[in-house]
Amino acid sequence: MDLLNTLVEKGLRRELPTREEALAVLATSDDELLDVVAAAGKVRRQWFGRRVKLNYLVNLKSGLCPEDCSYCSQRLGSKAEILKYTWLKPDEASQAAAAGVAGGAKRVCLVASGRGPTDRDVERVGRTIEAIKEQNEGIEVCACLGLLSDGQAERLRDAGADAYNHNLNTSEATYEGITKTHTYADRVDTVQKAHAAGLSACSGLIAGMGETDEDLVDVVYALRELDSDSVPVNFLIPFEGTPLAKEWNLTPQRCLRILAMVRFVCPDVEVRIAGGREVHLRSMQPLALNIANSIFLGDYLTSEGQAGQADLDMIADAGFEVEGAGTTTLPKHRADALAAAGGGCGSQASAGCGSHDAAGGGCGPCGGHAPVAADETEAAANQARTDLVAVRRRGAGTDLAPNA
Repeated sequence: MDLLNTLVEKGLRRELPTREEALAVLATSDDELLDVVAAAGKVRRQWFGRRVKLNYLVNLKSGLCPEDCSYCSQRLGSKAEILKYTWLKPDEASQAAAAGVAGGAKRVCLVASGRGPTDRDVERVGRTIEAIKEQNEGIEVCACLGLLSDGQAERLRDAGADAYNHNLNTSEATYEGITKTHTYADRVDTVQKAHAAGLSACSGLIAGMGETDEDLVDVVYALRELDSDSVPVNFLIPFEGTPLAKEWNLTPQRCLRILAMVRFVCPDVEVRIAGGREVHLRSMQPLALNIANSIFLGDYLTSEGQAGQADLDMIADAGFEVEGAGTTTLPKHRADALAAAGGGCGSQASAGCGSHDAAGGGCGPCGGHAPVAADETEAAANQARTDLVAVRRRGAGTDLAPNA
């Protein structure tokens, strides 16, 4: 297919595809799907080989968010029966992080619900970062705390943070229909603040909220323009108790096309399969590893993921390898640029945290939606399956061991 040959050539040169080419990827047929995956895989292997980076989430503060993000189980007015707790203590967070590190994670993502941190919150998270790094040598930390005020990104960097996550989620044109308590511009501003402070910028999207192909292309082009080092791709899980509870718009094939489009537009960045992969990709998860080079290990924020050992087995069975702590995730040109800007993670490991951003100002879909096993029939597509919602009841904030 001429389209795919062109996209591969552009991806190997880090050249931006045209909008028409990006849209054409989303419009390919099921008969062409394996060709699309193979083409995206050539670009992925050029920049990341067969390595898969593992990330691990620690939910520092769960629920009770004042923001109204329609997709989030932690939103204002949410009736989702999720865990609700205030800030974990630094030693509790460090203990939670250790479970993920033991499973092979090289990046710990610290997430807290809310519009954004107070200065006191930043100090608290700074102490947590110090505790994690003291007890887990070589680990990298990404913070996801919502909208940042002036100076807060610099303070997080000085405390040892390597990256900051804040997702754009959807296109600017449709953003107001998803959230009204803050703006798309607010989110862009926070990503820019993180970048300016020398933190590795992590920003991604949520697919499946009723957006058009044009919306998906718009947000991915915006992420490239922001020069995010890491782009987490979340797939909406219609969580019971949220306004989007009946939005079932994704198939495994659609998810693979979306991932491929992201890879072609952002060829040399860390593309992470984030919240919702178990639900929407299902048995196609191993195929998606040919496109993306990063996943979360074990559970998410407010929802269960598949067992950590199952993730490790999937990676091995698909012929990939877990990225080691001493390996630089980003290609040399990106790692060097990040190091020159004062960032700590580009010279060592990876970029960005990931699939967070379903909670309030911007922290949560790393599992803000609980995995639901969707019935494949059209009749079930508009009905929430509350009996199959797997809300997280283990790990941080509970007395049960984490699923790492």
